[in-house]
Amino acid sequence: MNNLLQETLVRVKSKLLELHYLTNTGHIGGNFSCIDALVVLHHHTMQEDDKFILSKGHSAAALYTTLWSLGKISDEDLSTFSKNGTRLGGHPSDLSLSDVIFSTGSLGHGPSLASGLAYGLKVKKSESRVFCVCSDGEWQEGSCWEALIFSAHQRLNNLTIIIDLNKLQGFGSTSEVASFEELQYKMESFGARVERFNGHDIESLIRGLSVQDSEKPMVLLLDTVKGNGLHFEGKLESHYLPINEEQYQDALSRLSVKEAK
Repeated sequence: MNNLLQETLVRVKSKLLELHYLTNTGHIGGNFSCIDALVVLHHHTMQEDDKFILSKGHSAAALYTTLWSLGKISDEDLSTFSKNGTRLGGHPSDLSLSDVIFSTGSLGHGPSLASGLAYGLKVKKSESRVFCVCSDGEWQEGSCWEALIFSAHQRLNNLTIIIDLNKLQGFGSTSEVASFEELQYKMESFGARVERFNGHDIESLIRGLSVQDSEKPMVLLLDTVKGNGLHFEGKLESHYLPINEEQYQDALSRLSVKEAK
């Protein structure tokens, strides 16, 4: 299974690189910090009736290529990414794809939407789980903490919030912009169960995403690197800048070397 997941991940990353190169779009850094989690989540963890929300909507391309790998988006649709008239905009829209429950991208909304959805499912006595992927900078917004308070109070053990902890945001590092160190301690004090894993390791992701508390909402802190495996790995430039042909070929080479190992 893990070998198959690794092969799928390489295929998705190759397509993701191609997508960004051909459309000359940015935000590739945030896509490459969360793509491992999205692939493992959709190909291994989630069951048919589980729900997914991409709160960090600027990583839409990572979601699109993951859905493409599941046969839910065609090559033809994928080629229109971020172009006029496309169904696949720079942020995911619930008007375009059945697998997108809510339009996202205005940061700070995802945890609240996920909490409400998890609460509704619990009231209906559904066994479905809700997974929400957030950016770390997003948790500088008060709405996220309000959602966590609600989730803990309602004992939403069907909710898993996944935080892409790449430590970079639009104008610098998260510690420079608005530091909030000891995130695990803070979230535990709000009543959540918090676990921390390597966000670029398949085995670690499989273990982390399978954890479910009997009474508390789950928060998974994933240690990641923005632009993981790219020429501007861990640099702020990866938040906005697109890639040129030389950088695209270099990234493909790096991916091929990693696959060979």
